[in-house]
Amino acid sequence: MAIATKAMPFSFVAHFLGIVAAIMVLYWCISFRGGLAWEAPNKNLIFNIHPVLMLIGLVIIGGEAIMSYKCLPLKKPEKKLIHLVLHAIALILGIIGIYTAFKFHNESNIANLYSLHSWLGIGVIVLYGIQWIYGFLIFFYPGGSTTIRSESLPWHVLFGLLVYVLVVGTATLGYLEKLTFIENSGVAKYGSEAFLVNFTAIVTILFGVFVFLTILSQPPQEDEYSYSAI
Repeated sequence: MAIATKAMPFSFVAHFLGIVAAIMVLYWCISFRGGLAWEAPNKNLIFNIHPVLMLIGLVIIGGEAIMSYKCLPLKKPEKKLIHLVLHAIALILGIIGIYTAFKFHNESNIANLYSLHSWLGIGVIVLYGIQWIYGFLIFFYPGGSTTIRSESLPWHVLFGLLVYVLVVGTATLGYLEKLTFIENSGVAKYGSEAFLVNFTAIVTILFGVFVFLTILSQPPQEDEYSYSAI
């Protein structure tokens, strides 16, 4: 399945939406939630690191890693390295982001892993890690045989896209969960903060949509490592 349109225009929209989403989540956590802190008497400042790192890491940088194979006019080895490094950064930020959620819960005497969002989050980070390790071993170092790589590629692509769908879905569920909590604590349901959180979730979803439009469109130069196998 492919779209006749070139990938570059879709990728430009995705880049723009990613920047907007990052600004929105930072503005929310700093202006409305009090800022970010690794250690603080106000434990909510510790939690604020979580949505920032999860969005910028797994959603935005992870999406950029996926698009790198379709929108960069580079040779295969260069695109492969960029793809690998961006996913590694996304994974590291995701792990730190999840750790901050546990840190906040533990220091606030709140139970862990009681919500659907948390269950999906753990599943997503595990699947993301498996995907990255498999890709590293088969396509980068030490590298599988030509047969193994050619047979693995469609499944690697499909599994990666499924994981990314879960990433965006879990992030959206996280916005909903946090907004429900703060509304129950007194934040106005039709106030500026509620609208900001909802619009941030919408921009996040739109970013994911344009990531998919990018990979389903035409790259600058086709090769066996592009996403045209879908």
